[in-house]
Amino acid sequence: MVSVLDLDVLYYPCPKGSPTFRPKVLEMGGKRQFPYMVDPNTGVAMYESDDIINYLAKTYGDGSVPIMLKLGLLTTITAGLALSGRSGKGSSYTPAKLPSQPIEIWAYEGSPFCKIARETLVELELPHLLHSCARGSPKRQDFFKKYGLFQGALYRGS
Repeated sequence: MVSVLDLDVLYYPCPKGSPTFRPKVLEMGGKRQFPYMVDPNTGVAMYESDDIINYLAKTYGDGSVPIMLKLGLLTTITAGLALSGRSGKGSSYTPAKLPSQPIEIWAYEGSPFCKIARETLVELELPHLLHSCARGSPKRQDFFKKYGLFQGALYRGS
């Protein structure tokens, strides 16, 4: 949904066993459940993927949700099947040094190349600002003008 709406999102990854942000979710929301979203623009905080998708569509879009994202349990099952070939990549914690500032990454959800980069950021529990730039995004064109190409994910860290 982030790519559909062309949103930039600051992620605090919470892979299994990670020590930094998982406890903060419990502290902030009262449950150790994921995903957990906090919208700094409105103060809204919530769990549940379907609720988050609907909220984003209503708040930052025209309210419509793409059919593949509004099938409830079927969406969850198909997403799980899509991830099954990745053997749990992006879900388990690997210790890393936290950067002083979130890493910036220009990517989009549909790209398998970008997925590998994001999985690594999640495994390492590295906060990152995702600049969503799917095909057709004005940000993708701006990126292309600035760097002369767009191939996979590009990141800038501290």
